[in-house]
Amino acid sequence: MSDAPADPISLATEAGVARITLNRAERHNAFDDALIARLTEVLERLGAAPELRVVVLAAAGESFCAGADLDWMRRAADATAEHNTEDARRLARLMACLDRLPKPTIALVHGAAYGGGVGLVAACDIAIASEGARFRLSEVRLGLIPAVISPYVIAAIGARAARRYFLTAEPFDAAEALRLGLVHQVVPAADLEAAGTRIADHLRANGPRAVAAAKRLIADVAPREPDDALVEETARRIAEVRVTDEAREGMAAFLARRPPRWTGS
Repeated sequence: MSDAPADPISLATEAGVARITLNRAERHNAFDDALIARLTEVLERLGAAPELRVVVLAAAGESFCAGADLDWMRRAADATAEHNTEDARRLARLMACLDRLPKPTIALVHGAAYGGGVGLVAACDIAIASEGARFRLSEVRLGLIPAVISPYVIAAIGARAARRYFLTAEPFDAAEALRLGLVHQVVPAADLEAAGTRIADHLRANGPRAVAAAKRLIADVAPREPDDALVEETARRIAEVRVTDEAREGMAAFLARRPPRWTGS
């Protein structure tokens, strides 16, 4: 019998869709150094794979992700400041990698999404939750702060909501997550997979380079005021895209009333 540790994630690909499943069900898919390293490595590889169109992030077991693993946190409490800084940088790198992935990402959330699990949800482009999903930014309850996930969570729910949920550490349900903008859709648990498939199908119907460019556009435009420089930059971007092979194919397919070649139809 092998003593090798189990892979903390599983990966499956089909028809241009990569599905990452957090696979520490016995630990409610909580983060530790092995999960962080493995998930980062897989995301970086998928981001560079030209044949992949969509990345789905899901989880095995009862929970999506319960935040930080308690044993990992105990080790951190006894470690040096330098070790803790490097540990935090690795988690920050994971969140940034997920946020900046050139492929569109979908989070399928069930059960508990606490602490860093909320960060994973916020860093994905699209999030769908089951009706029974539960959320909590629980860090201050442990004397900590949600530092590395804060850029993504605040971008999703806004500073005003963060003032409540960062500070109270109170749990909230899927309906509140929808109201806050943390998730885009709430469905019955039995419909979660189908809802994700529908979104993935929409994404696969679109030009892959255009989707990546649109994702960069959101990141670049969101924090800026619509001044003359931004007006000029957006005009330049669309002009550059119009002359690409993908845009020409998209327009030709539309005018000919046929599917574009990137759909494989």
